[in-house]
Amino acid sequence: MVQDLRDIDLNLLVVFHEVMATGGISPAARRLGLSQPAASNALARLRQSLGDELFVRAGARMQPTALAVQLAGPVEAALALLQDGLRYRAAFDPATDTRHFRVAMTDVGEVYFLPRLLPLLQARAPGVRLHAVQATGAALKAGLQDGSIDLALGPFEDMPASFFQQRLFRQSCVCLFNQAHAFAQTPPRTLAAYRQARHLSVANAASPYVEIQARMEKAGIAMARHDQVSSFLTAPFVVATSDCVVTVPLKLAEHFADSLALRWIEPPRLPTLATHCFWHQRVHQDAGHARLRGLIAERFADAPVSPRAS
Repeated sequence: MVQDLRDIDLNLLVVFHEVMATGGISPAARRLGLSQPAASNALARLRQSLGDELFVRAGARMQPTALAVQLAGPVEAALALLQDGLRYRAAFDPATDTRHFRVAMTDVGEVYFLPRLLPLLQARAPGVRLHAVQATGAALKAGLQDGSIDLALGPFEDMPASFFQQRLFRQSCVCLFNQAHAFAQTPPRTLAAYRQARHLSVANAASPYVEIQARMEKAGIAMARHDQVSSFLTAPFVVATSDCVVTVPLKLAEHFADSLALRWIEPPRLPTLATHCFWHQRVHQDAGHARLRGLIAERFADAPVSPRAS
């Protein structure tokens, strides 16, 4: 008797399931679009593999053996599960779907994306849920490859060619400070004046925004000599009550400026950050995944851009 699934043609289980459901080889063949000899041959091969008759003639119907009865439930459940998986790609109904998507984004990304994306999902696909996760570098790439992460949103660099990407927007980096700071009255017009400020450093080597700190170092600002925090989300609260300035992505500055009475300026020699949506090629044709990507592009993309492999 077969001991391993690798030793059996799984197509034979489809024939088995139909014979079990219809009680005969001929009606099973009609439902499967097979000839009666082809269905009989498939059942014979399965009998040989399993070492059991599976069905015996009893009048006009085929009666299942004890083994066939034992197999019927698991085979039906397995085929239904496979069919559901295939339907996910072929059909996605946003009104009734209940999929959960794991989306990688930075802490800054959570502040910007989630308050805007979740209401949109509630209106367009109320049963769909997002699970935000933080992953960068090798962990992010591995997650997208093995399916534990469905999508990534952010300024992530060095993505492999197996990933698709779609640019959502570009944003500048700005220098954020409170309204009592000297920069509020006299914005620095030179790099030398910018250097003289007391800067707050965001020391997080895993953050994709680490390029901001690197550019500031190149501009002659020794970031290690300044006060440090580990998260961009902490920085606005620190500068709100201190004489520090902090350089952050524009959308983060916009989020906190009004509530914390902050102002910002564009400093010299800092990068423009490009935020992309990334996904693996194996989910590119999945209808539900494509629907989520479409909603993200609709809400956040500066201009329509066709997705491409990176």
